[in-house]
Formats: sequence, structure tokens, C-alpha cells
Amino acid sequence: MDSVKKSDILALAREQGVKFIRLQFTDIMGVLKNVAITIEQLEKALDGELMFDASSVHGFVRIEESDMYLRPDPETFAVFPWRPREGAVARMICDIYYPDGIPFEGCPRNALKKTIAKASERGFAMKVGPECEFFLFYTDEEGNPTLKTHDRASYSDMSPADLGENARRSMVLTLEEMGFEIETSHHEVAPGQHEIDFMYSEALDAADKIMTFKFVVRTIAQRYGLHATFMPKPVFGINGSGMHMHQSLFRNGENVFFDPADQEGLSDLARFYVGGLLKHARALAAVTSPTVNSYKRLVPGYEAPVYISWAQRNRSPLIRVPAKRGMSTRIELRSPDPSCNPYLAIAACLSAGLDGIENRIQPPPQHNLNVYELTPEQRRELGIGSLPASLEEALSELEKDDVIKHALGEHIFMRFTDAKRIEWDEYRTRICSWEIENYLTMF
Repeated sequence: MDSVKKSDILALAREQGVKFIRLQFTDIMGVLKNVAITIEQLEKALDGELMFDASSVHGFVRIEESDMYLRPDPETFAVFPWRPREGAVARMICDIYYPDGIPFEGCPRNALKKTIAKASERGFAMKVGPECEFFLFYTDEEGNPTLKTHDRASYSDMSPADLGENARRSMVLTLEEMGFEIETSHHEVAPGQHEIDFMYSEALDAADKIMTFKFVVRTIAQRYGLHATFMPKPVFGINGSGMHMHQSLFRNGENVFFDPADQEGLSDLARFYVGGLLKHARALAAVTSPTVNSYKRLVPGYEAPVYISWAQRNRSPLIRVPAKRGMSTRIELRSPDPSCNPYLAIAACLSAGLDGIENRIQPPPQHNLNVYELTPEQRRELGIGSLPASLEEALSELEKDDVIKHALGEHIFMRFTDAKRIEWDEYRTRICSWEIENYLTMF
């Protein structure tokens, strides 16, 4: 680590009264982990000398290969605003390395950095703007989450209908203290559902912020006696939670998706990028919608994208091109949900888009109509395919897609698919309440 940055972090930590530092990292499944140290161990950690047992983290390594090192990224130093100022708690996000100094291929952050480097070799820098939705539910007397929502409000309602307004305000203020630039926050369509949008940024920073965002939202909700969940579809019959992902590529500070000479203001590179995303959409689903529950959200009738098409402004296809042009020109992939690992999801999307650019993949014609209202026959005539209907189907598509597999790397691909196959098998062999209600007395 650069000695100036190291000294800066040490000075800043002492200046702000930091006593504990959480060294955070994300496992393959997208779950945030941490190792806590005291300020006395911070210099050792900044020198990359802090070891941890990686065999205890799901999907990392075997017990005989357990020793790994955490290397904190000094750019991610932040103090938790909700903790006491005396004996304050800070965090840094880490990359994982082997003892010999080689980046660990099972570290999702390293996988994204590898894909970013590939884009950089071609002169591109990816920017990402996520839209994270979540639900707020009451907890019971023992603090366990329930499915009882705290309000009956709908899209952009205000108090008194929106009873989550105070909690959401605290979330926004806390995120701002941690360096986020918040653009909007509002109640979403479903009762108890909310959205907070923050400013787009470079791909790695955006992935770090998504993980921090989920951590902060759940922490602040707990302080209001609520449980925040990023589960894609917690309640039957209402909208699920998505994480629409706005994407653009820049070169030398200019947005390469914009072409002022084009009638629609889109460059060939933008169209090729869309072509790549559409080509790999079915395999991408396993990474961007990675749980059994994800496919309860991806069904017709609840505003979630199901059909593989694209259009300007239209919110029914898988990919939408928002109206703004110039530096704000971007495409919006609407299928990801907040249960995904953002490092892997962004790496997979970027790899799909780069494949489109490298192979000049032209997207199919746009469909500026309500794709949800088309009949199956009409969709077939228009060549509009569908996303996978289950995690099992998505995994089968991923296993056939070399571009997305390469973005994950062999280690992550194997551990991810093994775990998800187990998840699918556990789910498909369980008996659910719907089966009992419908079959127990019928047969």
C-alpha cells in the first residue's frame, strides 16, 4: 500500500476516535462478512498482513488451504455514523489474496476487477447506477421478522399513508454521512416497499456501494423496530423487489453510448452492448436473479421483466433506454434483483456487453409496445424470447455460456453452480402449504 495513503488512514482513524475496524468482504453468494480488529492492528491490516480462515466461508477453499489474507482498500474507509463517537467503529472493504500474494480467484471483488481490467484494455470504463428496492416489515415480540407490513401505501405516497418515511429519511441521512450521493427516495408500488436511488459511479465503487447500502438499510430499519429485506418476492400477489441496473461505457471522459448524429442519439457501441446483453440474457439470469425466490418475481403481471426485448423509454421489455442523452445516455437492465452478488452481476453484464461490442452483435428490432399484453403467438412471430422460468433453467443456461462462465472464473462458477443446484434440489423436494391446501383433502 502507498505509504501516504497508509499514513492518511491511520491519522484519520485516530482523529475520529476509531477503536474498532470491520474488515468487510463478500462471499460468492453475495453475503457480507467481516473480521473485526482494533485500532492497534490497523497498520498490520493496511500492510496486508492480516490472515483469516477462508475454509469457514461458503464456497471459498478447503480446510487444507484455509489461510488467506485480507487486503483493505483504503478508498473504502468509512466510520459508521450510528455507532458511538467514543470508541467509534469504521470499516474497510477488502480483497482476498493467497499467502503468496496472488489474488484469490474465489473473491467476487477480484472477479469484477479482472473484468474491469479487460474493459480498460479496450479503453472503456463502466459506470453503473442501481435502483435498489426493499420491503420493511414488523418484527414480533422476540425481534423475529414477520410478513406484516407497516403501511398500506403505494407508489410515491406520503405520510400518513407512508409509515416508513421516518425510517427511510434516517437511511438517507446515514448513507450520505457514509459518502453516498442520494438522488431520490420514495415509497414503491407494493405495501411496505421502498426504493432509495444513489448516484451512478464506476463499476467497482457501485458494487461496493450496493453491499454497503443493504447493510445500512437493514441496520437502520432495526433501530426503528422493523426488518428490511431484499428478498425478491416475500409476499404473494404483490410486486417483488428489483434492482434495475443502469449501465454505460465511457472513454476519455466521454459517454460512448451517445451519438448526436444518430436519430435516436445512440451509438453503434450502445446497440452492440445491448445486443450482447440480449444474447446472454438467459445465462445472465442465473447471476442477476440467483435464488429460487427470484423466479417468483419474474412472472407476468407484476411489472417485472420476463420477455427478452428492448425499447426506448418502454418499461415492459427486459432492456429500456431512458430518454436522457449526452453524458446521461445509458441502458437499463431490468431483470436483476437485490439478492444478487453485485460484484458478479456487474462483471457478468460487462462481459456480455463487451462480447456484443467485440463481435458487433446487432440487437433485434425494438418493440415499443406493451410486451406483457402480447399473446404467446404474437411474441413468437416477433422473435421475443423469455427469461428462464426457474433457477434450474437459469443454471442450465449458465452452464452453456462460455462468456458468462469466463467472467465468473472457473472457481466461482463451479462453487456457485454447485451451491445453487443444492438450493434447487432442496426447494423442489419440499412440501409447501399450497400443496397441502390443494391436495390433502382432494386425493
